[in-house]
Amino acid sequence: MPVLSSLEPREVLGFFETMSDIPHGSGNEEQVADWVVQFARERGLEAIQDDLHCVLVRKPGQRGLENAPPLILHGHLDMVCEKDEGVDIDFLTEPIRLVVDGDYITAAGTSLGADNGIGVSYILALLDSTDIPHPPLEAVLTAMEEKGKVGAAQFDTSQLSGKRMIDFNWITDKEILAGCSGDVTLTIDVPAEWEDVPATHPESRLLKVRGLVGGHCEFDIHLERANAVLVLARVLNAVLARHDVRISDPHGGAQNNAIPMDAQVVLALRPEDVAGVEAIVAELGAALRSEYRTADPGIRLEVEPADAPERVFSAEATARFSRLTSLIPNGVLSWSLVVPGIVESSNNLGTVRTTDDGARLMSTITAAVTSRKHEVFDRIRALAALAGGGVVVEQYGLDAPEFPYQPESRLLEIAAKAYRDVIGGDPDVHVSQCSLELGMFSQKIPGLDTISIGTELHDLHSPKETVNHRSVAKVWPLVREVVSRLD
Repeated sequence: MPVLSSLEPREVLGFFETMSDIPHGSGNEEQVADWVVQFARERGLEAIQDDLHCVLVRKPGQRGLENAPPLILHGHLDMVCEKDEGVDIDFLTEPIRLVVDGDYITAAGTSLGADNGIGVSYILALLDSTDIPHPPLEAVLTAMEEKGKVGAAQFDTSQLSGKRMIDFNWITDKEILAGCSGDVTLTIDVPAEWEDVPATHPESRLLKVRGLVGGHCEFDIHLERANAVLVLARVLNAVLARHDVRISDPHGGAQNNAIPMDAQVVLALRPEDVAGVEAIVAELGAALRSEYRTADPGIRLEVEPADAPERVFSAEATARFSRLTSLIPNGVLSWSLVVPGIVESSNNLGTVRTTDDGARLMSTITAAVTSRKHEVFDRIRALAALAGGGVVVEQYGLDAPEFPYQPESRLLEIAAKAYRDVIGGDPDVHVSQCSLELGMFSQKIPGLDTISIGTELHDLHSPKETVNHRSVAKVWPLVREVVSRLD
């Protein structure tokens, strides 16, 4: 039964609801890409899908703009899959369950996918339209944007003839985005030096970090929220300072660009150390609740019985993992002196996963200045070298460049005038600390004129994610007006 059928604009929200029924987490875009291709071909439009499931759809200009220069439209197909504690969902096979709460659309216990499902829906509505004047359209819907912009890194821009592009991956209807940062994602592989569980360590406990708010690694990084992976390392270091323990199966975070909400690890203990470890965890848990009483008031540590692991990290590898993890730079690293109040550089330690060889940490560095980004990367490499033990740091995905502000942008001028005529008042022209794919397209297509138009979204990359459907109703006429003026 449709949930959004009573809301306007139906031509946009209908596509969003259909998209929500199709699993499309990062790396699982094939089904949604196939749906877009089918949508296009049913309307007689050319559609091309690459091997990473990025999709290009071409539509001729219409209603007097048939011979205007082409316009590139951009959004990304994937979403970050986060869920509340206790929510049972398989993001690989199950739909997002939409909920309407007053002016807002949210999801039942999970992230919503409005980032960037709403943007994709604007694009599909334009491709579907027969009454909106627009130039020839080249719609680029990328995959794995949320995992290091992997799809855009591979996308063949030589297929595009347009020299102007509207992106729809922004988060407010009060601004037109005209510049943003770049980013790079890296992996840190820590060898486990696997051993059998020592006979002296027959007790097993699951150490868990729970109840964190999480959030977006760029929009929320300045809010000083707890990072579950770093908290886990902090607890391990406190335990290791007094007791001989081994670890197995470290796991935490949902994705590299989301502040991790939870993390856990299995501990192998000596019987005589169990009470001491539990006391340390209880003491540190109380300290953390005090530290984060404003930014992350729900934070909690738990220790519970666990099945014995099949194997454990060696003593040296256990210590190496916990110490190295706790030292990785995280959070805001520098503030802009050019645009006051804007983060210049930051890092988010997003995930930890157990691998065949040990543990893999994944982290995303965001910076408005490329040299700052590389300096942080070099610091993490230096930490790995000091840690020794075969720790390896490697880049994951693209080193995405920043999107420089172009005050003389003709597209920005047209969009700002349309904003005044349709919405009223002047939009804020914003340069953001976030990293989008705009810098990549600007670098690949010399002379590209680019802006991003957004909708009111909140709490991205978390189960609290919402979109204001009244904002969608406000932005859709703006989108229609902007494209109709591009002669």
